[in-house]
Amino acid sequence: MSSMDKVLAVILGGGRGSRLQPLTSVRSKPAVPIAGKYRLIDIPMSNCINSGIYKIAILTQFNSVSLHRHITRTYQFDAFHTGWVQIWAAEQTTHTADWYQGTADAVRKQMFEIRSSRAQHVLILAGDHLYRMDYEKMAQFHWDNDADITVAVQPVRKDETDRYGILKRSGDCVIERFAEKPKDPQVLAELVSRDDEERPYLGSMGIYLFKTEVLLKILAETTFDDFGNHVIPYAIGNKKVYGYDFEGYWEDIGTIRSFYDTNLALTGPDTPFNFFDQTSPIYSRARFLPGSTIENATMDRVLMTDGCCIHNAEIRHSLIGLRSQIRSGVRIIDSILMGADYYDRDSACSDSDIDDDLNGKQMPLGIGNGSYIEGAILDKNVRIGRGVTIRPFPRGTEMDEELFSVRDGIVVIPKNTVLPNGMYIGPILNQD
Repeated sequence: MSSMDKVLAVILGGGRGSRLQPLTSVRSKPAVPIAGKYRLIDIPMSNCINSGIYKIAILTQFNSVSLHRHITRTYQFDAFHTGWVQIWAAEQTTHTADWYQGTADAVRKQMFEIRSSRAQHVLILAGDHLYRMDYEKMAQFHWDNDADITVAVQPVRKDETDRYGILKRSGDCVIERFAEKPKDPQVLAELVSRDDEERPYLGSMGIYLFKTEVLLKILAETTFDDFGNHVIPYAIGNKKVYGYDFEGYWEDIGTIRSFYDTNLALTGPDTPFNFFDQTSPIYSRARFLPGSTIENATMDRVLMTDGCCIHNAEIRHSLIGLRSQIRSGVRIIDSILMGADYYDRDSACSDSDIDDDLNGKQMPLGIGNGSYIEGAILDKNVRIGRGVTIRPFPRGTEMDEELFSVRDGIVVIPKNTVLPNGMYIGPILNQD
C-alpha cells in the first residue's frame, strides 16, 4: 500500500469570489474555466491524482451546481479502486445551521467525515490556484521532520507582500513567526527570511499538511474561522510547524487581472505553466468534440481548443475556448474567449451573415461578422452581433453596466450575454 494512502486531501471550494465577478456570478471560483478547456478545480485534483492521493473531498457552498456537475462527470474511480472523490457541501445538521464562515470553519463542520476517512494526515488545498506540485515530496518532508503542520512556502517579491501570508523561518525550516498580508515596514523588516534582494520573503501558498489528530484538536478547542489568519499563527509556538520550499510556478487566480494575465501567458511558446507535461498531466472532462476548423485565418500566439470554427479572421495573442464560433472579418487581440457549452444550430460552422441568418430566431452563438475584440474576456455562450467593437479601458478603470463590466481596464462580457449589432464598448475616442 502506498504511503500516500494515509493522506486525505480536502479542497476548499471558495467563498463568494467577489474579486472574480462577474465570472463568479453564476459559478464558484473553482468552476471558472482556465486555459480554454479546463476548470480551476482540475489543477488540485490532477495534482492529487498524480501524487498518488485518491481520497479527495471538495468543500462547496456558493454557486456550486456547475462545480458539482463537473466533479461528478469527470472524477469517477473504478470499482476496483480504494479511493474516492466526495463533495462535502455546506449543510444544516443537529449541531449547526450556519454556512461555512471561513476555511477553518468549513473543515471544522466536516470533522465527522474526516474521522470517518481514517486518514492519518489531512492536506488542505485551495481550489483556485494554478501550479503543478508533487504532494508526495511535501508529505515526505512532513514525515521526516515529524511535523504537526507543514506549510508550503514560496519566495515572495518586496512589492507582493500585501498579497500573501508572510512567514519567518529558522535554519532548520521551523516557522517562527507569521503575519497575514503585512504592510508595516518594521514588521516586514523582521520577516526577512532570504538573502535575496529581489525576493527576500517567504509566503504561504495556502497549502497545509496536518497530522489529523492535531487538526481536529485545534478545530475542536477553538472557534477560528480561517487557516491563514487564525490557525497557523496560533499553532506557531504551540505545535511543530515547518515550512516546505516550493520553487515552481504558482499563481493565485484571485482577481480578474490575474485571471486575464495568467491565461494570456499560456498562449506563447515561453508559457510559465506547461500543460503539455506528459508525466504529470492535467485532467478534465472528456467532451468528445471534433477538431477545430480554420479557414483563411491569420493567427499568432493563439491557444486554440476543440470544436471551434474560425472563418477569415485575424486572431493575435488570445485564447479561444471550446466550441467558439468566429465569423468573417473578425479581429481578436489580447482577449480570452471561453467558448460555449453547446452548439445552437445544425450548421454550427456556418459563416453566413448574422442579419441574413436570423430569420426571426435568436442571434447565433459566437462572434458576428466584422466585429473587433481587444483586451476583453468573453464568458461562455455569449452572442456578439455584427460590427461590434470592444476596446480596453485604461488600467484601473472599474465599471458595471447592463451588458458588460470593466475590471482594471479589462472588459468582461458575462455568460449568456447578447450584444446587438454595431454596439461599441470602450473609452470615448478622440474625434480630433
